[in-house]
Amino acid sequence: MIKSAVTISLVPEARGGPFVFWDDLEEGCRKAKEYGFDAIELFAPDAATIKRGDLRRLLNDLGLKLAAAGTGAGYVKHKLTLSSPDPAVRRGAREFVRSIMEAAGELGAPAIVGSMQGRWGEAVAHADAVGYLRDALQELGERASGEVSLLFEPLNRYETNLFNRLHEAAQVLPARGTVKLLADLFHMNIEEGNIEAAFREVAGRVGHVHFADSNRRPVGLGHVDMPAVARVLHDIGYDGYVSAEALPFPYPDAAARQTMLAFRKYFRPGHA
Repeated sequence: MIKSAVTISLVPEARGGPFVFWDDLEEGCRKAKEYGFDAIELFAPDAATIKRGDLRRLLNDLGLKLAAAGTGAGYVKHKLTLSSPDPAVRRGAREFVRSIMEAAGELGAPAIVGSMQGRWGEAVAHADAVGYLRDALQELGERASGEVSLLFEPLNRYETNLFNRLHEAAQVLPARGTVKLLADLFHMNIEEGNIEAAFREVAGRVGHVHFADSNRRPVGLGHVDMPAVARVLHDIGYDGYVSAEALPFPYPDAAARQTMLAFRKYFRPGHA
């Protein structure tokens, strides 16, 4: 059964980004419970900020799960990428991702690699950047302790020139199934010619879905063909989270409420 999640960001440098709740982890979790979400998706400045015992108790008390933990602060705060031409930066990036993987893994959740994939350009050739990224995903996947411990997210062309579409990103996943794709509907709306066909092409390799509309607002406030998305996720047997990585438009509580209305409409008909 597909489950719902909502994002909470604790990263000041990411303010203005597509996260529904901000700054206060406990309050964000309580809001997630209030609006009926199954889980939270957490974006923390670093692994040390994730107080695992405290977070576990908080989630257990509220009947919530941790759906995933982002690594984007590694890029936003420290400019670390897995495809950097600088070996020291690449090592730092792997260590940062690994630390988030360990913290999230203790709570049964995977880490996300999105912006930390980096870019290719004058300082690093395309083939080299892809090779660095592939090697990093392979190494991190081998260190994985859980069934799925890492999610790789293709981004739109304005955020990376490495991997923009699901079928391309699938080519750098290690054979071991501990690394899966994160399919973000906002990025897919920009890059995929047909969102439904894109999901079918990578059926079985999708481990997480970012639930946002074409304008990065909550689902229902843009023009993504959500009936088609819901249909294809059902058809391919997807049973993970759809997580609201959406702008807090027009304000956080309204965004959470709108997301849950959309989630129930498409994935819990009769419970809207």
